Amino acid sequence: MSMETTSEPAQDAPKQRRIIAIDILRGIALIAMASYHFTWDLENFGYTDPGLTAFGWWKIYARCIASTFLFLVGVSLFLAHGRQIRWPGFWTRFAMVAGAAIAISAVTWFVTPDGFIFFGILHEIALASLLGLAFLRLPALLTAIVAALVIAAPFYLRSEFFDHPWLWWVGLSATNPRSNDYVPLFPWFGAVLAGIAVAKFASASGLLARLGALTPGRWSRPLTFIGQHSLAFYLIHQPLLFGSVWLFSQVMPAAPQDKEAGFLPACQAQCEQQRDTNFCSSYCGCMLDTLKGEGSLDKLYGNDQTSIWKSHLEDLASTCTAATESKMEGGQQ
Repeated sequence: MSMETTSEPAQDAPKQRRIIAIDILRGIALIAMASYHFTWDLENFGYTDPGLTAFGWWKIYARCIASTFLFLVGVSLFLAHGRQIRWPGFWTRFAMVAGAAIAISAVTWFVTPDGFIFFGILHEIALASLLGLAFLRLPALLTAIVAALVIAAPFYLRSEFFDHPWLWWVGLSATNPRSNDYVPLFPWFGAVLAGIAVAKFASASGLLARLGALTPGRWSRPLTFIGQHSLAFYLIHQPLLFGSVWLFSQVMPAAPQDKEAGFLPACQAQCEQQRDTNFCSSYCGCMLDTLKGEGSLDKLYGNDQTSIWKSHLEDLASTCTAATESKMEGGQQ
């Protein structure tokens, strides 16, 4: 999602002509994001299967949305500053995005400390906007090559060196940290660079000028409005959706779910934020069998926050992690 919209022309677009098509695309992406968050809210309050939004098509859908936002950040960066960097406007927008990112980190730290957002989509947009300035004058092909390398980096450059919490924002740690919205520099900066590269190619081919000359009909006005106020929409929509589902749950609570049936998908979804699918399947099976064996599955769902129970869960997790790793190493031999 591009948090900075622009009224500056592209290098070959009509002067002072806003490219409405970009706003429409951004508006569509925001609506898609809201639909995903609404489904996540339904899952959170028990109206869907546990872990629904963390697997399969929903997981792909979420990544496509994030990629689209960041791609449009690159496009918007080129549209606004491709000819000359307008520092006052840039710093104003940067401050707005960075300030909103800090606010989200602060709020989620208090509301959901176990999965607080320390480097989410807004943090990535702020950092990527800064770094992206260095690519505005580079050839489009070189920018595209660097974009591909950045996207591929997590497949080849992961290291335990980056496991320190202060380096999680890089995105190259051996295991992904837990967070409700984790969008690190690698590979997501690649989407921003791809947007810059495509905008450069479109500028050189005259496509931006043709897009700037388009005048969509009245049907596009809602999408255009949302696209032009993307930061406000982003900050407002989830509290409204979450609050609405919460209110509905007070009137018509979701049917109680079978604890045993719900444990595995929920555990799998949480585990796969850090480890691969095969590991998580074995690990979650171990955790379920252990909790059932000691008769503490009900206590797990009782929201016990005592230090003794938390310490016990950590011990179980360590035991099952070691058992799973040993099992997988044995299977490889």
